[in-house]
Amino acid sequence: MTLRFTLRQLEYLVAVADCGSVALAAERVNVSSPSISAAIAQLEASYGLQLFIRRHAQGLSLTEGGRQFTASAREVLAAASHLTDSAADITGKVAGSLTVGCLLTFAQVVLPQLHRSFVDSFPEVEFRQHEGDQAELFEGLRMARLDVALSYDLNIPPDLDFQPLLPIAPYALLPLGHPLAGQVSVSPAELAPHPMVLLDLPHSADYFLSLFTDAGVRPQVAERTRDMGVMRAMVANGFGYSIANIWLGSDRAADGRRVAFVPLRPPVRVMQIGLLMPKAATPRRTVTVFIDHCRTHLIDAALPGRYTGAQT
Repeated sequence: MTLRFTLRQLEYLVAVADCGSVALAAERVNVSSPSISAAIAQLEASYGLQLFIRRHAQGLSLTEGGRQFTASAREVLAAASHLTDSAADITGKVAGSLTVGCLLTFAQVVLPQLHRSFVDSFPEVEFRQHEGDQAELFEGLRMARLDVALSYDLNIPPDLDFQPLLPIAPYALLPLGHPLAGQVSVSPAELAPHPMVLLDLPHSADYFLSLFTDAGVRPQVAERTRDMGVMRAMVANGFGYSIANIWLGSDRAADGRRVAFVPLRPPVRVMQIGLLMPKAATPRRTVTVFIDHCRTHLIDAALPGRYTGAQT
């Protein structure tokens, strides 16, 4: 029997089905948009089946036949992945695909070095990465778009398992001229009367605000942003202080202006960076090796963004 599809075509199909857009699917699988479009067109021509309805304003949506075909494609891809894993177990090799998610707030100081060191150690692994907020990581794991994710221990749902790796203490970022910028440490109660720039990401924002609730005070949120770099620049430009856990290794915002770092005075909740995985799933060999790799490499010395109290 001659197959009328390739696994790569099915992978592109599933990516478009998940993303609802050829452009977003291309970013996800790291290929060009024309390659994605060509794969979909070839599948439709081979099977005489329209897989998507193309709506210019709303992207692509699956037809009823497309939904059934995509469900079967997922089963084929899962079986192929299982076959690769079985071969790896038999031979003792670490190979196959690995899709790793990482929380936006610390991806830039954690994920690139882990990616580099892992593929250098295991070159037969096809490593893919995805950065997102906490809610996006939860969804990616549940939908099997991610094999494992690096995140904080924030509101972990019961269907996901969290394995801690490294504690990350919170600190305040302040403009250099702020009256609290020169202190050795600062409490949420001392910060509360001053304007705050809140890093407004799902679950993360709740954690930052809880530091004040636990202290029996309420912060004065003056500005909100979902971008770590924008938050630092707004602090540096005097819009208020902010709270973070990752230092990013420099006291300069993207526009070159400087900020001050002051640790939050205990008692405050210290978050943990760790690994998220679905509870029900038995990790593949490649995933378990990546977990061990993280335990070996994600340490204090390898994390320049971890706040230590020093400034440069």
